[in-house]
Amino acid sequence: MAAPSLLEQLAERVERLLLRHGELQRTNALLQEQIEQLSRERDNLKSRLGAARNRIDALLDRLPQEASAKESE
Repeated sequence: MAAPSLLEQLAERVERLLLRHGELQRTNALLQEQIEQLSRERDNLKSRLGAARNRIDALLDRLPQEASAKESE
């Protein structure tokens, strides 16, 4: 059996490159989905943190001034 010609070798390499390209596109799409999901989760957590801070600030504002003065001593 003769060695594969240069054209056959190039055709095989092109096929492998096309397969790899497809794999990379699928991987990239999955990573993009993960980025979007994590961004939504981050935004949700930021919102919840802001709400919690607001509740704590409101509770602190309701404390009597004497308690606040004693804490700072």
